Amino acid sequence: MSKEQERDELHRAIWQIANDLRGSVDGWDFKSYVLGLLFYRFISDNLAYRLNYLS
Repeated sequence: MSKEQERDELHRAIWQIANDLRGSVDGWDFKSYVLGLLFYRFISDNLAYRLNYLS
């Protein structure tokens, strides 16, 4: 099996797992999780920028 075939098989397996998980998670729970992650990312990026700017 070539590397490209292995990569395609892995990609299909990962997408299948993601689809299985996505089906069992309520939309609101998923949305609140993603929004929380985006909020923490925003805070982290701003804090890092300010710390680098002040140093």
